[in-house]
Amino acid sequence: MSIRVGMGYDVHRLVEGRELWMGGVKIEHELGLLGHSDADVLIHAVCDALLGAANMRDIGYHFPDTSADTLDVDSKLLLRKTIGLIATKGYRLVNVDATICAERPKLNPHIPAMRACLAKVMDTDEENISIKATTSERLGFTGREEGISAYAVCLIER
Repeated sequence: MSIRVGMGYDVHRLVEGRELWMGGVKIEHELGLLGHSDADVLIHAVCDALLGAANMRDIGYHFPDTSADTLDVDSKLLLRKTIGLIATKGYRLVNVDATICAERPKLNPHIPAMRACLAKVMDTDEENISIKATTSERLGFTGREEGISAYAVCLIER
């Protein structure tokens, strides 16, 4: 058995007029994340972690923000395709540990739904998905509520 670890990070700006999607779940908020796709920073960080672990570059390489195919795409589709990409090299997910950094909205109430959604998309048990939410104590762009970031680490095996 071969095991590999990957790390991912993503950030998007908060703006008016966009929906807020996090971990595949729509969250009611007056601001949403700006991006070429639905700008789900959690899913994007998980994709980068998986691709990095499999030594397959990053999400922008496979799903460029210049492509009409990825314009306004649901990031759950990108995650499902990422699971397929790592499978081409014989890898499967063992677990994911992720952290979302946002001042508002409070994300803890949505974590069970996010875990369930990601587990379904990645065809794994919810026990293999850990999601945490934190703030930046009002420091930096996150603290000023200009954007939201997410970090993810994953373990894959072949």
